[in-house]
Formats: sequence, C-alpha cells, structure tokens
Amino acid sequence: MLLRERMLSYSPAVLPVLSERHQREARFHDLQAADRAAWFAEHPEALLVVDAEYLAHESWIAPAVERLGNLRGRSILDLGCGHGMASVVFARCGASVTGIDLSAGYIAEAQRRAMVNCVSADFRLADAERLPFADASFDCIWGNAILHHLDLTRMAAEIRRVLKPGGRAVFCEPWGENRLLRILRYLPGMGKAHTDDEAPLTRRTLAPLKLQFPEMTIDGWQWVSALCRGPLRGLGRRIEPLERRLMRRVPRLRFSCRYVAIGIEG
Repeated sequence: MLLRERMLSYSPAVLPVLSERHQREARFHDLQAADRAAWFAEHPEALLVVDAEYLAHESWIAPAVERLGNLRGRSILDLGCGHGMASVVFARCGASVTGIDLSAGYIAEAQRRAMVNCVSADFRLADAERLPFADASFDCIWGNAILHHLDLTRMAAEIRRVLKPGGRAVFCEPWGENRLLRILRYLPGMGKAHTDDEAPLTRRTLAPLKLQFPEMTIDGWQWVSALCRGPLRGLGRRIEPLERRLMRRVPRLRFSCRYVAIGIEG
C-alpha cells in the first residue's frame, strides 16, 4: 500500500495547489484505480462498454441521461469522469466529450477505455472546483456521484460559469435525508468504500446550487427497494416501479430515497 502511494504522485505543473482534502480524495481514488488497473491488465476485455448495460446498471442512470436530450453535435463535460464509461456512451451518441477527474489513475483508465472502445474523448487531470475552461464552454454537464465530494458553493459558481445559456446539467447523487439508509450506507458489506470527506447530499447542503439555479429539480430513486441488496436485489427491482408511482402521488417521498437525479437548466 505504501509503495503504491509513493508511486502515485502529482506534478505541480498539472495541479499547482491541492488542499489536504483534495490530496486525500486523489490518493483514495488513485489507489482504487491502481487495483482496477491490475485487474484490467489480466482482463482487457473488461474495458469494453456495452451501452445498454451501463445505462441499466442502476435504475436512475438511463432516465437521467435522457434528461440531457439529444447529444449529437453537442459539447458535454463529464465531471468527475472516473472510469470513463459514461464518456464512452456519450461519445457514441455523437457528443464532443471532455472528462475531468482529480485522480491521475482514473484518467489513465478512462483514456484506455476510450481507446479500446474506439471513441474520441478529451480527458484531463483537473480540479472540479476550479475548472480549466472558458466561460460558456459546454452545452451539457454530467456528473455521477461527484457533487457530494465537493465544496458546492465553489462548484455551483463553476457550473454556472462553464454551462452555456440554455444548457443542461444532470447529476446523480447519494441522498442523506433518510436516517436509516444513511446508517446502512456505512455498515460493512452494505455499500461502496467512502472517503473521509464525502457525505450524502441533503436539501441544506444543496442550497448553494439552488441559489445559482432556482429552477433546479430533484427526483428521488429507490426508497424501500434500497434495502433489497444481495440476493434480494431482484425483489427490489419489482418493488421500484410501485415506489415510482407512489412518489408521483406523494412528491415529498423523494427526499427519503437512496439516490437523487438533480436537473439544471442554464
């Protein structure tokens, strides 16, 4: 572990200033990427992306992507692109894709995945809170599980700055207003590994984004079905359509869900 940490360093010329929080985030995700790189070295076929499988891997992904509209000929920023799967899907839709991440290891994986899938995308090592792009650079912005890692006051201003007038941004994020789900999220075997600095979003923590985009929408996904993990996952899929109908009748239930899709119009 310590050897890998020494190997994963950052060039001051690329990222001149990293706060302690950013350094912790970058180190955590670089170590994840290093483990993944070892797997891909033995299983390069795993880098291939099947669009339908990516869009269906969580119930909220396909509906959230649909909210971006027709991507052909449009510029899109994949904010916190990570492994680059979404970037590949967007490129196949005809978009001009730029992906940024704080993790050099994940940028390397995203570049390799784009090459293996024969698509073009521009991946850059960058800080999402200080985007290296001109004003009004993008027609669309996509983010999957990224906002809850960030300072949303800074991030909201950057989204406003780089999103073109009339552009769209969609973010899929873990939600933190259901106390039971929040506790379960941190139990062993119930969820993914987490950094020390991240926390699920709430209406309070989303206030800076709401201030920049008063018409922002929040759509909830997985309520009772969120408890159906492992062998009960199939039951959860059957329950979820019933939850969706109930949430349309009782909109406040979306604030008790596991995940939310956040929609923004520039």
